Amino acid sequence: MNEVPINAPNLWRLETPGHSGWVRTAHASDPKKYFMVSTDSHANEPPDLWEKRIEPKYRERVPRIITDEKGVQWRYCEGYRPDRVRVMSFEGEDWVRSKAGADVQERIRDNRADGVDVEIIFPNKGLAMWATPDPVFANAQCRVWNDWAWEQYGPHPDAMLPVASVATGDLEGAMKEIERVAKIGFRALSLPCKPIWGGHDVDHVNYNLPHFDPMWRLIEEADLPITFHVSTGRDPRAARGNGGAVVNYVTHSLAPTIEPVANLCASGVLERFKGLRFATVEAGIGWVAWLLEAMDEAYRKHHMWVRPKLQGLPSDYYRAHGLSTFQEDPVGLYTAERFGLMDNFAWANDYPHHEGTWPHSAEAIERTMPGLTDQQRAKILGLNAARFFKLTVPEHQQIAA
Repeated sequence: MNEVPINAPNLWRLETPGHSGWVRTAHASDPKKYFMVSTDSHANEPPDLWEKRIEPKYRERVPRIITDEKGVQWRYCEGYRPDRVRVMSFEGEDWVRSKAGADVQERIRDNRADGVDVEIIFPNKGLAMWATPDPVFANAQCRVWNDWAWEQYGPHPDAMLPVASVATGDLEGAMKEIERVAKIGFRALSLPCKPIWGGHDVDHVNYNLPHFDPMWRLIEEADLPITFHVSTGRDPRAARGNGGAVVNYVTHSLAPTIEPVANLCASGVLERFKGLRFATVEAGIGWVAWLLEAMDEAYRKHHMWVRPKLQGLPSDYYRAHGLSTFQEDPVGLYTAERFGLMDNFAWANDYPHHEGTWPHSAEAIERTMPGLTDQQRAKILGLNAARFFKLTVPEHQQIAA
């Protein structure tokens, strides 16, 4: 990346107020650098991964590109409306980001140069695995991802933590896959934000219902943290044209991540399964304080309708069990101390995605975290993630007493 000229639309990424007065920094060259965990990075899977590896009976159903009679190419996936393939002409850093991440050793070098010690790796093309009304088919796709991801990243446990994907709409299949990936050695799970793919339907089971208690019990026994990544559970591409890229990203990709948090915190699930821990991934953190206040207000004012009664407020369960990841979110960081959330937020560079901070993470951190103390930065940049994912922190990067 250092050999690629920074094209004009990306020059803003270099802006920084500096780190004057900081005890340590996020720069890779700093011998006292913070322990840094990217709690959200993405694979770059081979385009034919599922076509080659999935069970033959599903081969004709995997996401694919179809050329119509006019020679126009369309991207087809069971859960999405077909969309036309656009030939994009990327330049400079944007071109590099669109190609990065396929080679394991290059990933390690890229992240080390960006200051990252450990990356938590999620699917990329594989985020479409849940995009089907057939959760059994979704789990078949998840098994392909899990096997491939472990082959790729499992041999590098000090630098990479791949997250096993599970389709929870198929409860029996989900539990079998959770047992399998736990035996393989995976250390975290990725569940869709909504178990049954698609829009709201009162007849769809959701995470607040006792239907999922056997799964929660199994996850608690396996001691695997749960993650909910954006753009899973429903189609994030609900708008088109006239700012649709912004509308879809904010309204239909990020915002639905609220749903599983409310489901877990307001339902009593976390009273019954006190060992569960969950994270929202790539959805930012500016909404968290609002959500906690809104849930508590609803619990107090709608007490006559709320069942079951909880031993605490919904916000108590988030603070005890929850984590939320972000790339650049100064609004969320502003709320962290005031609302007692400094232990619940974790940074990510979202490598290699365009909405991430790679390869200029140090500058982004200096832009967004000047108001934090050294200990607060240390928590958010790596120590909170280390606690959540049970990572080993080198002694010299731990918070000094």
